[in-house]
Amino acid sequence: MAKQYSECLRRYQLPEFNSEWGLVCRGIEKESLRVSPDGHISQSPHPSALGSALTNPYITTDFSESLLEFITPVYSDIDECLGVLENIHRFTLQNLEHDEMLWVVSMPCPLGTDIEIPIAQYGSSNIGKMKTLYRHGLSHRYGSLMQAISGLHYNFSMPESFWAPYQSICKHSGSLQDFQTEKYLNLIRNFHRYSWLLIYLFGASPAACKCFVQGREHGLEEFDEYTLYLPYASCLRMGNLGYKSEAQKSLFVCYNELDTYVDCLRQAMTTSYPEYEKIGKQNGGEYLQINTNLLQLENEFYSTIRPKRVVAMNERPLDALTGKGIEYIEVRALDLNPYLPLGIDAEQIRFLDTFLLHCLLAESPECHEQEFFEVASNLALTVEQGRDPDLMLSQDGSPRSLQSWAGELLQDLEHSATLLDQVHAGNAYQSSLENQAAKLADPDLTPSGMILKAMTEGQLSFFEFSMQQSKEHREYFQGNGLDAETLKMMQQTSATSLVRQKEIEAADEIDFDEFLERWN
Repeated sequence: MAKQYSECLRRYQLPEFNSEWGLVCRGIEKESLRVSPDGHISQSPHPSALGSALTNPYITTDFSESLLEFITPVYSDIDECLGVLENIHRFTLQNLEHDEMLWVVSMPCPLGTDIEIPIAQYGSSNIGKMKTLYRHGLSHRYGSLMQAISGLHYNFSMPESFWAPYQSICKHSGSLQDFQTEKYLNLIRNFHRYSWLLIYLFGASPAACKCFVQGREHGLEEFDEYTLYLPYASCLRMGNLGYKSEAQKSLFVCYNELDTYVDCLRQAMTTSYPEYEKIGKQNGGEYLQINTNLLQLENEFYSTIRPKRVVAMNERPLDALTGKGIEYIEVRALDLNPYLPLGIDAEQIRFLDTFLLHCLLAESPECHEQEFFEVASNLALTVEQGRDPDLMLSQDGSPRSLQSWAGELLQDLEHSATLLDQVHAGNAYQSSLENQAAKLADPDLTPSGMILKAMTEGQLSFFEFSMQQSKEHREYFQGNGLDAETLKMMQQTSATSLVRQKEIEAADEIDFDEFLERWN
């Protein structure tokens, strides 16, 4: 072990890996649709018992009133983080009405027209109205179906104690803030290079209900009379059916320097786009979108990973990044795993930490436009054909087998897994790595492979499979109640959030027209 550990230090040119450095900080944001007992997207408003979607720190909504988003605080302990996420699930299910349940897969179904997806409401404050207007803009630009897809966002950062010693090791002469930002950009560039591996290992959306693609072009095959799929697909959510924007395809967003990243997004947020001009900003006195620019807000830029920092309610995210640097990164490429009650588990988290620590510590050449679009192509191929044993990707312009490249990457990840196991005095990180290697050897062990196998053997449509898993997880949460102290805390948090929303509404001093003009 000592030799292996020393080899790992040499791999990252480290003289040591302090025990405190392994206390990785993480937070989870998980989206789940509220659905009726027959599996239709809920038409009811956000339950008042869950508090204000604008101000509750644990429970909010994403695009729709029925698309819940659960948010954990930041934890260095994996079990504590997952425990809080589980409590949020339990509290929510206790307070859902009309026998509703949580949809446990990323792809929604069944669906009728876009009108059947109620857009999220955040009250009468200016900031609340703008959040709703932004979602109306998304609906007009991309349609509501795409926005009803659920995912899981994983927020990752290194502990504060890591940065000053690491800056000294790297002999970086600038400010600590600049160094931290530079290294997080290194991480992001490497993440983009290798994110196809996460799509293969954890993709869990190989199929969709036919009603989801009604009236849309697609290249899917028929699984049964209700279901479309691709035989080797891993994560259709990240493909043409999911979070895609034709308008953004030409954007070359560079992660070499923070200023170039910010400038690119700012330009997109201030450049009017012809297709969105056709929609218009207003119709009959009703606002349709925040503006007609390529991006209404920073968050409209679709990316598998984002540089982030905590912002105040009326603060622009890009302003916060420019002024204070990158505080953490947000991984946005993860499907909900329908076999796990929380959509994620400790083993997956350990692999993510291993992967992200490697991306941070390993060499990370600057990206260029050719590589940027090569990365996008590799991702698209893995989305639709990831489990094809003969799939070829492109590495530096040369063909490379996914199987071969993934095997090489997993071997390299043993270095960061060993460092984390050393800190935590065990082998859980190495074990997680071995379980991912098993998925590489047998694609049927991936979530996407397991789903298609279950559908085939059980003669289940995608909808029937999803209903089966959703009911199973509802029973799991309902069978384990909250303790009195946690229940009281969650109830108080919800009540306080409703009061806070009213305070924000009462504090507005200008009307919405002026507010929006200033924002734009």
